[in-house]
Amino acid sequence: MKLKNCKRCGKLFVYNGIDLCPDCIREDEEDFKKVKDFLYQYPKASVFEISEATGVAPEKILNFLKQGKLEISSDNTGITLTCERCGRPINSGRFCEECLKIIRNQFEGLSADEQNKYAEGKFHISDRIKKGLK
Repeated sequence: MKLKNCKRCGKLFVYNGIDLCPDCIREDEEDFKKVKDFLYQYPKASVFEISEATGVAPEKILNFLKQGKLEISSDNTGITLTCERCGRPINSGRFCEECLKIIRNQFEGLSADEQNKYAEGKFHISDRIKKGLK
């Protein structure tokens, strides 16, 4: 059993693979439901409008979109998400489909050990330079 402090509220909790305590996870789930329900009723709403109506911080709403939990309708002009790699407009997540394919191909080119390091956040650019990769 591993104890950790919640990265949001600082409360001590039994670590379960997520850096948030059960109370903060529950709060996120409630906020997500509020945002999802509002977007269902008002699919063209902006982040500001959603935040005002639900009381959920704009940063949290954008985070739900970037995590792929929510998807904006293609005719929504109030929210602009762009691929973090190429800048193309997207409806959800962090990358467009084309860039995701490229990233997956690069990841599949790594050894199993390198993939584990990458998944654990321990793979650094210096590792790729040493191997002659870009």
